Amino acid sequence: MTNRDAILHVRGESRYVDDRLTPEDTLFGAVVTSDVACGTIRSVDTSPAESREGVVCVLTAGDPPGENQIGNIIRDEPLFADSEVHYIGQPIALVVARDAATARSVARGVKVEIDPGTPLLDPREAHAQGSLIAPPRTFALGDIEAAWDRCKWIVEGRVESGGQEHVYLETQGTVAWPAEDGKVVVQSATQSPSVVQCIVARMLGMPMQRVEVDVLRLGGAFGGKEDQATAWAAMAALAAWKTGKAVKVVLRRREDMRSTGKRHPYSSDFRIGLGKDLDILAYDVTFYQNAGAAADLSTSILERTLFHATNSYNIPNVRATAVSCRTNLPPNTAFRGFGAPQAMFVMECAVRKAAAAAGAEAEWVQRKNLLSVGDEFPYGMRCSSPNARRSWEMLEDQPETAVMREAVSVFNAEHALRKKGLAFMPVCFGVSFTTTFLNQAGALVHVYSDGSVGVSTAAVEMGQGVNTKIRQAAARTFSIGLDRVRVETTNTARVANTSPTAASSAADLNGNATRLACEAILQRLVRSAADLLGSEAPDDISLLDETVQASGQATDLKWEALVQHTYRNRISLSAQAHYATPRIHFDKAVEKGEPFSYHVAGTAVTEVTLDCLRGTYEVDAVRVVHDLGRSINPMIDLGQMEGGLVQGIGWVTLEELLYDDEGRLLTDSMSTYKIPDMNFAPGEIQAEFIQDAQYEGGAFGSKAIGEPPFMYGIGTFFALVEAMRAFRPDLPDQHILPLTPERVLMELVADLSS
Repeated sequence: MTNRDAILHVRGESRYVDDRLTPEDTLFGAVVTSDVACGTIRSVDTSPAESREGVVCVLTAGDPPGENQIGNIIRDEPLFADSEVHYIGQPIALVVARDAATARSVARGVKVEIDPGTPLLDPREAHAQGSLIAPPRTFALGDIEAAWDRCKWIVEGRVESGGQEHVYLETQGTVAWPAEDGKVVVQSATQSPSVVQCIVARMLGMPMQRVEVDVLRLGGAFGGKEDQATAWAAMAALAAWKTGKAVKVVLRRREDMRSTGKRHPYSSDFRIGLGKDLDILAYDVTFYQNAGAAADLSTSILERTLFHATNSYNIPNVRATAVSCRTNLPPNTAFRGFGAPQAMFVMECAVRKAAAAAGAEAEWVQRKNLLSVGDEFPYGMRCSSPNARRSWEMLEDQPETAVMREAVSVFNAEHALRKKGLAFMPVCFGVSFTTTFLNQAGALVHVYSDGSVGVSTAAVEMGQGVNTKIRQAAARTFSIGLDRVRVETTNTARVANTSPTAASSAADLNGNATRLACEAILQRLVRSAADLLGSEAPDDISLLDETVQASGQATDLKWEALVQHTYRNRISLSAQAHYATPRIHFDKAVEKGEPFSYHVAGTAVTEVTLDCLRGTYEVDAVRVVHDLGRSINPMIDLGQMEGGLVQGIGWVTLEELLYDDEGRLLTDSMSTYKIPDMNFAPGEIQAEFIQDAQYEGGAFGSKAIGEPPFMYGIGTFFALVEAMRAFRPDLPDQHILPLTPERVLMELVADLSS
């Protein structure tokens, strides 16, 4: 199936916020930010700026007519800092000028006097000082204290996982303008149109129906525009409301990197116990999440960390505790996987350390403890899919896997200074928003009198191909050509109360809503066709390839003629539908329930080659067996598999965020922050999708693909550790990511002289 967006992309015709047409008198905003990580504001002198030629106004904390507050889950994040600042890059004011250059020049000259404090950057220190976003939470299963006595091997350790910059191609940006009757229209690069609508309305002190948010597409997001787009949208909307003009706020790359949150760094402690048969009998883990200076989505992200604390393993006795710690970094936020990668990395570190203590291969412990149907997760839900174990067995049985094993063994025997490593990485990921009420979506479908179809949903296209899948959902339901269907912008005036495009749920939720709306229209069309054909049995009427079928036989009645007949008979060709994921629930009072509509599971095996003299390495091959259901679009899903995998590899290898002791981001540009490029990507990626694992609650039996592939990339970390151990068998435990070439080299040479 053709991905229309891809055609626009390669032609350079796709439009983003900064490309959309605006009036000639559009104004431009530039943000004045804090240059210290914490402190008390003594003064903000805007008068020299306001007197500069070309400057229209300077907005500060006193200007919003409603609330100077953009916090969503917890209201702890001011739009503009008022009396205190809490991170470098925190907005203090917005300079609005007639051109972008003047706005930025003047913003740099606004004088802000701050009495600096001592920044708090480490989550463990924040926890010790009681600096928390919310109280800790614990998921528990079985009797962990009693289980330790039954363990033959018990090990414990500490794990550090770093953050990750989103590196979306399109930086944060918004254009807003006033409309008649006090309405404000906002074109925002956001994954959450209704969140922007709600917070802009709250900030302006007006009802939500007077704020219209429109999203054409995003130039990437990966979670970084789920809540973090809101501030810039609110600033542009406030400036438009104040000036009566269109206002554009678009961040440059360095501005974006300095002011926005990243994937949460975690510092974690684990204790794990194995029985004599290598069963994992007990697992105790504590996660210290570095939330940054405000809540953002940290509490929900931490919740998903708890949901995925045991990854793909059946462990009868578990205690998983998590605490969100407030520090003086920019508020960290959603990123592909939403807290699950951090949990799975700790779990895999624990499994490998336990296996080493037992003198066993890590693969033996992994396979021995994989989930089976009926096994209970720590949050009370039971596993309903055999694909955790099945995917491992399918991958292990592939001839190519045996070839990879042999290649590693032979290569390591023949090379002294270069070594290969191999690692398996199972993944089990729950699909649904863990905040239950978010699992809903709406769709509005119009069949026009010429037979063309327009679809509006809550889904935001950001490169993942959801618009193409929605077009396919409509085309498949009506049995018409894909070129007849157009997906409109995501707009809060057409589809209200939208959930974010996140949690790998966009195609499930919005595809089902689209299907339901189309089916409502289809029923009317079928009755209309029965009337036109003189049939007394509408149940015998169907559509196939734009032709009306009667009792399974093609008639002369075509799609366009049927639509015209229906329209002329004053029968509605429009429908709105709502879809809510059935059965899911979760009780936070007891931390038990069924929060997911289903799980996807799979296994990857990764082969790497390490230059032990230099610390450099290559990812030779990754092979994956993945539970995808009945794919709506296999090519789009394969692209998501490959892209997510490489992004995960980047997190565990190259992508290192560095801050100085004052909380200043040092890796604040693409010359200092490294991501995988084509030369670093695996030499081979092979993905096999399990063909008979469809989930009937998914759109047409499909399953989610957006986030799970990211976690397969974690296997690269452990493959590298295996290669390092092949060179240095006495290698100390290494539970810190990213495993950069510099860190690899230092680990290989540390203490060798002794």
